[in-house]
Amino acid sequence: MCRPTGSPLSRATRLRYSAAAMMNWWFLALWVPLCLTLANSPAVVETPSVEGDPTPFLGEARFEVRRVFSGERFPNVVVALDGTVLAAWGSRTVRVRRSEDGGATWGPEITVADPGFHGGGAIVDEKRGDILVFVEDGHPPSPLTVHRSRDRGRTWEAEGVLIHPDSRGVPSMHMNERGITLRRGPHAGRLIRPTRWYAGGNDRSEWPNHYTNAIYSDDGGRTWRTSDPFPARGTGEAALVELSDGRIYYNSRRHWAPEGENPRMRWIAWSGDGGHTWADLSVSETLPDGDRNRDYGLMAGLVRLPVAGQDILVFSNIDSPEGRRRGTVWVSFDGGLTWPVSRLVEPGGFAYSSLAAGRPGTPSEGWIYLMYETAGHPDSGAMVARFNLSWLIEGHDPRDLSPSAPSSAPSSGDRSDPRDLSPDLGFQVVPSGGGSRPRGGGVAKGTSPRSFGRLPSRFVHP
Repeated sequence: MCRPTGSPLSRATRLRYSAAAMMNWWFLALWVPLCLTLANSPAVVETPSVEGDPTPFLGEARFEVRRVFSGERFPNVVVALDGTVLAAWGSRTVRVRRSEDGGATWGPEITVADPGFHGGGAIVDEKRGDILVFVEDGHPPSPLTVHRSRDRGRTWEAEGVLIHPDSRGVPSMHMNERGITLRRGPHAGRLIRPTRWYAGGNDRSEWPNHYTNAIYSDDGGRTWRTSDPFPARGTGEAALVELSDGRIYYNSRRHWAPEGENPRMRWIAWSGDGGHTWADLSVSETLPDGDRNRDYGLMAGLVRLPVAGQDILVFSNIDSPEGRRRGTVWVSFDGGLTWPVSRLVEPGGFAYSSLAAGRPGTPSEGWIYLMYETAGHPDSGAMVARFNLSWLIEGHDPRDLSPSAPSSAPSSGDRSDPRDLSPDLGFQVVPSGGGSRPRGGGVAKGTSPRSFGRLPSRFVHP
């Protein structure tokens, strides 16, 4: 409203100006502090689609493998929200390497902690985009530092965290499969990773007192709570995935078991409350826990493919009568109830391993990543293999892999034609050497010391 200079204002006009000034004051008083609070809060990123259809994992069968680290031990592989693949490693100095093209090429080593002892359980926070790496001072029990990256692994900051203990204390981190972000139900956004109670030390006499469990965080990794123990003693080094119905499938190594129980196969339990408790303990009839000639076990990899409404799991360990060799991957199409197909990845030395899956709409889409040690104590090296689902099940008819059908494992001379659609699984497999390839599923020429196109069901490196 305009008025002549010096003319008096009416009482009504003065009241209107006063009310407007009061509203402006309230706006500043309420919104400025709120904006400052939000500016100092952890950033929440716009989350891209985290699940899609199975098509990118199919098409022409693809496999390749290359070395990413020499010396030391302890692998974790994760995929950032933008598809950057991160390989974490180290038993004296914890470091990472990054691939921005889906694993075709890898950048230089980036130090996370020096010195440092990798604790496993690396997590991509799918709500905020941060990546967490857990580093202990030495072999546990040992002090812990969490390192956070806000730029997809380029730089890292050490930070203190608070872990609420269970009835026995705060668990150790080493050495477990990567953690996950829950995507479903009342605990969506929760970070959870497997952990281990060492009972004061790793001496063999203490193994009957060891157990695996988990820690979980609902505030982006600032504070953590410890789950109830896994319902079997003698366990250590575990892996977990969230299924499409929101339950958590927990798969554990077992160093020791009482008389009459089998420590040479993987032990399984489930959670229906976001990872606080574990129930329905069982022993797998299919998945081995290390070499078959001793009670010792082996850290394993586990991942659920990001396929909406389906529970396609991939597991890695060794299928060896003696010694840590013959690294193998298994696949389940029913959330871990059955494992109808396995395939040899590495006929030579193979110890600890970790698995991750590519993300929809990124350069990693359609790939499954397996990071593994080539030997074991005291020093090793790290390889990263990448392959698709077509390669894993090549030579098998998808109709036989349906959860409602008995599994079928053809002999090396019986290669069923897999081009028929499976009405239960809803996908098609194209034999290698023909058909369209999955998005992000091609092999980059000249980037791997060992790249393969068509392979038999059980292959041997040249």
